[in-house]
Amino acid sequence: MKKLSTYLLVVLFAAVLGACTTSPTGRSRLLLISPQDAIVESQKAYVATVRKLNQENKLLDDPVLADRVRVITGRLVAEAIAKYPHSAGWQWSVALIDEPETINAWCMAGGRMAVYNGLFEKLGLTDAEFAQIMGHEISHALADHTAERMSVALATQTGLAVAGTLLTNNSAILDNAALAANLAIGLPNSRIAEIEADQIGLELASRAGYDPLAAISLWEKMKQAGGGGLPAFLSTHPSPSNRSATLAALAPQMRPLMRTGFGPPHPVRILP
Repeated sequence: MKKLSTYLLVVLFAAVLGACTTSPTGRSRLLLISPQDAIVESQKAYVATVRKLNQENKLLDDPVLADRVRVITGRLVAEAIAKYPHSAGWQWSVALIDEPETINAWCMAGGRMAVYNGLFEKLGLTDAEFAQIMGHEISHALADHTAERMSVALATQTGLAVAGTLLTNNSAILDNAALAANLAIGLPNSRIAEIEADQIGLELASRAGYDPLAAISLWEKMKQAGGGGLPAFLSTHPSPSNRSATLAALAPQMRPLMRTGFGPPHPVRILP
């Protein structure tokens, strides 16, 4: 029995070791779910979410806002593809959600995004501030944070030992990935992932021509909008007390990356 337990531990350790990967910033992390599987499951979750929003008449038909979102997001996506070529084939899209009281936005694996009009109604965003939000969200996808959250959900749900067994059985992984994807949508990113997305997002926005200092004014607006409560964006994006200081230190380093000449924005589908 002791030999069997030792053997299982060795197998589990080897399986977990095999699932270790490195993030774009050089951080080591454990991915039990592959980025491609995360994209597949995220697409299913996105289609279901958009269908439900459509049935509830919550998809916003606003041509002016749609054009604004399309151009700004398209410029960010163009820079994302330039630095991360594997994202060129993603189905980049944004669902405009008609919830004027909700301050939120998100991006799933594979470039499927959503923006709530409460961001503009409540915060009065400048283009540069909106670019910081979308740059941050796009960065979560580029850094495979969806796969990371799904992996955490899967490991928590099944137990690390079972997760280690799943690593040797691809069909078992896929059977559990759908549930993990649904769990991951409601899970906040870790603080480490948030800092990583801040860093990557600031660079994307700067290269797209948007002032990185807007990240500081954006977070001030977020905190003020919260009042006695917490904006939805901050409830799913942990905000360390020193976040403003971190952004203030990073922003000046990114300003030299700003460009003034741009090609056409990358095509981004706006829903509806």
